Amino acid sequence: MEKSKKPGKPDVRDGYSTEAHLIYGRMHDPNWDYSHHLLPPISSSATFRLDSAQRGAQGFTEFAHSSDELKVTSRAPIYIYDRLGEPNKDMLEENLAYAEGGDTAVTYASGMAAISAVLGILTGSGSEIVADKVLYGCTYSLLTNWYPRLKVQTRFVDFSNLAEVKRNITKHTRVLYMESPVNPTLRLTDLKAVAAMTAEINSGRTEETRIYTVVDSTFASPFCQRPISLGIDFVVHSLTKAIGGFGTDIGGVVIGPRWSRDMLMLYRKDYGGVLSAKSAWPVLVQGLPSLAVRMRQMQKTAMTVAEFLMTRPEIGCVRYPGLASFPQAELAHRQMVDYEGNFAPGAMIFFVLKGDNPQASLKCAERFINHVAEHAYCITLAVSLGNIRTLIEHPGSMTHSAIPAEDQIMKGIDPGGIRLAIGLEQPEDVIRDLRHSLDCTH
Repeated sequence: MEKSKKPGKPDVRDGYSTEAHLIYGRMHDPNWDYSHHLLPPISSSATFRLDSAQRGAQGFTEFAHSSDELKVTSRAPIYIYDRLGEPNKDMLEENLAYAEGGDTAVTYASGMAAISAVLGILTGSGSEIVADKVLYGCTYSLLTNWYPRLKVQTRFVDFSNLAEVKRNITKHTRVLYMESPVNPTLRLTDLKAVAAMTAEINSGRTEETRIYTVVDSTFASPFCQRPISLGIDFVVHSLTKAIGGFGTDIGGVVIGPRWSRDMLMLYRKDYGGVLSAKSAWPVLVQGLPSLAVRMRQMQKTAMTVAEFLMTRPEIGCVRYPGLASFPQAELAHRQMVDYEGNFAPGAMIFFVLKGDNPQASLKCAERFINHVAEHAYCITLAVSLGNIRTLIEHPGSMTHSAIPAEDQIMKGIDPGGIRLAIGLEQPEDVIRDLRHSLDCTH
C-alpha cells in the first residue's frame, strides 16, 4: 500500500501492530486535514466547490489516473462529486487495503456491487468464468441469470478438486472465482494451491489472455485470512458483515493490485454503485478499528457453541473450522491465521439437523428456526453475519433460495442445514437459547 512519507523519513507507524494501524490509520492524511479531530469528521456533501474552471478540469483529468504521471501525492485530491470520490471513502479504502495486504481498495454500495465490479473489469463478451460449485445465492444468480446476457458463461466445479478445476479451464477462461470459507457449508478452498496452479497456467499465456483469481473472503474477514498473501489476485468483502460489524450500513470492497484501481474507479463512476459517505464513515471509525477485538471474542464463543452442538443427538454434523473434527482442519490451521500468526477459525458455524430423508430434515430445520424466532432472546432469525448480535438462518429457503432445491442437494447444501453467525454474547447465553429450541422441537 502506498504511504505518504518523504524519502528517507521513517513512517510514524513503523514498529506498531497492524491493529494500531486499523485504529489510527495515518496520523495526517492529505485526503482530509483532521489533525485537531480525535476522529475524522463525516463528509456529507454530494458535490464540492471548485475555485475555477481550470481546477475543475484538472480534477477530471486526474480522476482514475493513479498509475501514470498525473498521479499527485503531495496534496489533497481535487474532489468534484461523491460518485468520483470523497474524503471518508478515500481514507477507508486506504485502511482496507492495509488490512487485507493489497495495493489498493475501491469501495462500493454493497458486496454484490463489488463482485459485479471486479468481474466487470476482468471479463468481456465471449470470456468464461470458472466458479466454485457452492456460492452465495445472489452471486449464483448474477452468474446464471445476468452474465449469459452479456455472453459471459460460467462453469461451476468443485474447487476442493483442483484437477477438476484445471480440466474446466479453456482458452476463454479469464477468472477463477471462489469463496473461502464457502457460504454456507464452510468448506475451505486451498487458496495457495489455486494461486500456484493459476500461475503455472498463466506462464503459457499472454497478458491479454491471463487468468485472474478472485476470492470472496467475507466469512473470514481480514482478521482471519488474507488471500493476497497466499497469491490470490483480488479479494472482495461485504462491508456489511464483520468489517462493518454493527449491521447499520451496507457496503462492499474490492482489494487488488495497483493497476486495477483506475478501472475499478471508472466502473464505479459509470455504473453508479457508490458507497455513500454516511455509510463509509461508521466502517472507518467504528467497524474496522474494532474488528480484531470483536473477532477474538466471537471466535471464543463460536468454539464453545460448536462444541455444545457436537453433543446434541438431534444434530447430524457440525462444521466449524476450529473443531478437530472439521474435515479440512489442517488447511484451516494453515490458512486461517490472524495478524500475529495465531489460528483464527472465524465466527461462523454450519450444522445439520437429522432427518430420515431430505424432506424430513427440511421440516426439522423449519420447526427449529421458527422456535428460535419466537422464543430466543440472544439469537435472531435474520440474514447477514459478523454482527454484534448472533444471527441464525436457513440457507436452503433464504440466502441460497436462488439455487434450485435439487441443485442445492447436489452441491452439498443439506435441506436441514442451519447457518449460525456468532455475535458478542456470552457463550452460555447463546447455548441456553439453542438448548431450549432443540429440546422443544425434537
